[in-house]
Amino acid sequence: MNQTIWKFETPFEEKFTLQIPTESKILSVQQDQKTMRPCIWILVYPDNPKEERFFELFGTGNPIHNDMGVMREYIGTYQYQKGEFVGHIFERSN
Repeated sequence: MNQTIWKFETPFEEKFTLQIPTESKILSVQQDQKTMRPCIWILVYPDNPKEERFFELFGTGNPIHNDMGVMREYIGTYQYQKGEFVGHIFERSN
């Protein structure tokens, strides 16, 4: 089964979801140099069925609440608008 790397543009929302093939591995988060938008690069098995995965975005200095029963895994950090906003993305699981 072949793998490939897909790029997903991330929205500027506190919580968002992405439809990603199962068994995928997140590789990197950074600002795309062409579009200047924050993106997540993910190693995927393109033929696998897709699943909904949950993400959260926190700006530097913003509180991260310890929601009961919610687990977060740090994915990466990016700078946007020449460093005017620094975003930290976590994948959320319950």
